[in-house]
Amino acid sequence: MTLLTGMTKQHPITPPPELVQQWLNEPDGIFANPLATQAARWGADQELEACCKWLECNYNYPQANPLRIARRPKPPTLKEQALTALDDAIMRGDCITISDALPTLRRALEALPE
Repeated sequence: MTLLTGMTKQHPITPPPELVQQWLNEPDGIFANPLATQAARWGADQELEACCKWLECNYNYPQANPLRIARRPKPPTLKEQALTALDDAIMRGDCITISDALPTLRRALEALPE
C-alpha cells in the first residue's frame, strides 16, 4: 500500500478520496473492471480539461469547446442509428443485415409520437 500511496502523490491525475469511496460504494463497486473504467474516464476527463485550460491560458483561446466536442463526441441518436442500420441493410441487400437492423429500426419507430 505504501508504494501505491507514494505513486499517487507523485501523479497529478489522482481522484479525490471521496470519489474513490463513491465508486467503491456503488452496487457493482466490488468488481475491478467498473472501477478501472470509471478511473480511466475520470483521468481522461481531467487531462482534457487541463489541455483546454492550457489553450485558454497560453493562446488566449477563450473557448476550448471545439476540443471538448471533438474529444467527447455524443453517441449517435436513435434516429442516426436507425438510418445507418437502414442504409447498411439496403446497401448489402442481404437478409442477415436487414434482420440485424430491425431492432434499431423498431426502437426508432416506437419512439415516434403517435
